[in-house]
Amino acid sequence: MYAIVEYKGNQYKAEKDAVLTVDRIDEAKEAKPGDTITLDKVLLVSDGDKVTVGTPYVQGAKVTVEVGNTFKDSKVLVLKYKSKKDYHRLIGHREQYTDVVVKDIAI
Repeated sequence: MYAIVEYKGNQYKAEKDAVLTVDRIDEAKEAKPGDTITLDKVLLVSDGDKVTVGTPYVQGAKVTVEVGNTFKDSKVLVLKYKSKKDYHRLIGHREQYTDVVVKDIAI
């Protein structure tokens, strides 16, 4: 059994006990590590033979996940350079992600 879930504008394939890497979940506003949250924007649910597709969401379907640790991705370097103008700028960025574990998929 699996479900396609929308969270913060991105779509994820959720299977029971699967670990998903989602955009950062803020501890102060949304949930702390170890808390469970319910994702109700379910786009598709498949339980072997039967596939239910929502328009746009499946009515009554929910996915329960447990929040894990937050981490930073590897650094992405952006270099801006203009020849003959003595201009160069190096900018770095590290995106933050949170691991979540899928506990239950309910239709």
